[in-house]
Amino acid sequence: MKLYDKKEFLPIILIVMLAMVGAYLYPQLPELVPSHWGINGEVNGWTGRTFAVIFFPSLILGIYLLMSFFPLMDPHKSNIESFAKWYFGLKIALVVFLGALYLLTLYAALGYEVNVARFVVLGLAALFAFLGLALPNIKKNYMIGIRLPWTLHSEIIWEKTHKFGGRLFLALAAIIAVAAFLPGAWTFGILMTGIVLLLALLTLYSYWEYKKL
Repeated sequence: MKLYDKKEFLPIILIVMLAMVGAYLYPQLPELVPSHWGINGEVNGWTGRTFAVIFFPSLILGIYLLMSFFPLMDPHKSNIESFAKWYFGLKIALVVFLGALYLLTLYAALGYEVNVARFVVLGLAALFAFLGLALPNIKKNYMIGIRLPWTLHSEIIWEKTHKFGGRLFLALAAIIAVAAFLPGAWTFGILMTGIVLLLALLTLYSYWEYKKL
């Protein structure tokens, strides 16, 4: 699969559609739109409706373009092409996740009951699950993946760490998906603890494999 082809128009179309929805809803939005939710699910931050409608689609587009052009600078571009379908899937997943969050923000501003905090946690669980499936397929490069001194030093350590990391991400995805239905403070604590433990285990495992090698 090529790194760039006609499929790249799909996320662009999704982002344009998000911008159109924002423009359509703009006259109905209040002057202040929710921009941040606390761990208990209550709104604790606001922003102007013009900024909210314009900024989020622009941010999503910026992230997508950065992710699209980063591989061009990588000396291992050919390795990235070998897992192009997974990388494209990651870009699509991020656009869908951020786009859904944008729409939920707009509908919350219109007065609808929306549990944004739970959506964010479940969305992260889905992203982690995708990463868990994708990591074992990622070949050595300098832009994408678990880039530690030891993984960049050796192809063998890169592959072992990414296979191990894939299992960890899948496990964390399952844990936080369940935690999403607990009280907010518990959910946040489990999420942050899980991320810290995952990073620590990946680092220690990679170093241990380097020492064995």
